[in-house]
Amino acid sequence: MNFNIIDTEINDVKIIEPEPFNDFRGFFIKIFNESFFECKIANLKFVEEDHSGSYHNVLRGLHYQVNNPQGKLITITTGEIFDVAVDLRKSSDTFGKWVGTFLSEKNKKEIWIPPGFAHGFYTLSPWTEIVYRTTEFYTPQNDRTLLWNDPDIGIKWPIHKEYIPILSEKDKNGKKLKDAECFE
Repeated sequence: MNFNIIDTEINDVKIIEPEPFNDFRGFFIKIFNESFFECKIANLKFVEEDHSGSYHNVLRGLHYQVNNPQGKLITITTGEIFDVAVDLRKSSDTFGKWVGTFLSEKNKKEIWIPPGFAHGFYTLSPWTEIVYRTTEFYTPQNDRTLLWNDPDIGIKWPIHKEYIPILSEKDKNGKKLKDAECFE
């Protein structure tokens, strides 16, 4: 079982393509290997694994944590999303830039989003389930939200012009990049 690593426009964000084993029964896929991850991606340990489900047209994010920033490894088990990472590291050449990719149960791609990034996604299928591993525990007091449609960031969400995305109150009230708490 091999993994193909695809670089993105933001060097530290990686797309990971596991190589499935297919036969007449279906498929088998290794979605995580600790030694491969430590050697090829980052030497970080995962402390929490979360599973969420969302209906079509739901947009979640852009979320991040201050004081204990989380790295996230995102895997889709059902459906399809457009997944986005925004660099919030002021010292980075790509501060304020975003990268997005389509993740689905069909393409079996994963995305690694290191600490120091905001993360969000838009659900494209009728029902989607996401599993993500994090490098830090969730702490509500450190939770922050970046405005999903901040024009200074300019994310090109694949939202059909007839739709208004379904957002939580927290996500509707996210802060613009110029007002957000960021990382040094």
